[in-house]
Amino acid sequence: MDITEVMTSNIETCNLKSSCGEVANMMKNLDVGVIPICEDNKLIGLITDRDLVIKGLANNFNANTQISEMITTDVITGTRHTSVEQAMEIMSQYQIRRLPIVDDGKLIGMVSLGDLAVSNASNKEAGKALEDISIPAEPTK
Repeated sequence: MDITEVMTSNIETCNLKSSCGEVANMMKNLDVGVIPICEDNKLIGLITDRDLVIKGLANNFNANTQISEMITTDVITGTRHTSVEQAMEIMSQYQIRRLPIVDDGKLIGMVSLGDLAVSNASNKEAGKALEDISIPAEPTK
């Protein structure tokens, strides 16, 4: 199965000048935990609800702070030619719950672990992906 059959397309995005407050409200209104960051239609990063808390609030940033200081820029992506099985492997390997799908650097969709779980892919494979993604991090010493 091709990833385009299960991905969510028409993804809402922000840019580097967006504020923490704007992103948080967007997440609330869309009921999502991640917003892609794009410039000139190219994916340049992601910001998650966790980023807003750990990189933002915990560092005394406020609702007006631009998200450029908090985004993740080393984003793992798939392409329109990625299969559902390959997406699960990528997500398991990198322990990520969401995989942006790009075409020549341009964001065309997003696939989540939930999308994969309800696709025609094997429930066993989706369960394995969840298990791999959910391995707890080791405490830093």
